[in-house]
Amino acid sequence: MYDLNSSTQIAIVFSGVFLWIGMLTGVWKYYQIRKTEQARAHYYVDIAHRSSLLYAAASLILAVLSYFTVLSETIALFCVIANLFFFAMSILTYIIHGFLKDTTNQFKQPHQLGRWTLPAWSMSLIMLSLIVVELGATAVLVFGTIAKFLN
Repeated sequence: MYDLNSSTQIAIVFSGVFLWIGMLTGVWKYYQIRKTEQARAHYYVDIAHRSSLLYAAASLILAVLSYFTVLSETIALFCVIANLFFFAMSILTYIIHGFLKDTTNQFKQPHQLGRWTLPAWSMSLIMLSLIVVELGATAVLVFGTIAKFLN
């Protein structure tokens, strides 16, 4: 019925997954707002909610770019999965911080994840990887799509 490549299909499915996670974390956020005197959810519950919804939209954009690109299916699939991996890991980290209530700033040193202290270099490495992979993979998809439109 639809002639969608696997990278487009995966991006669409993950868009729905991120939307659903955004809705679930919205319920969690509402529950916390109702239970506190400040009428606020934990900082990272709020971030998990908003980022999930934003990543849902970003995943749809990746789906469109992967659909129109002139790149091979393998390259498009790598670019989509690379982005989706970092989107998912970001949301998961926010959910963990929201559940543990261990910080309101994951970049504050020493870096805490529950009762574990992460090495100082780990956050820098993770953020550098995220920046390079997300910007690089998205740029490849954008340029592949521009090439398609210029032909």
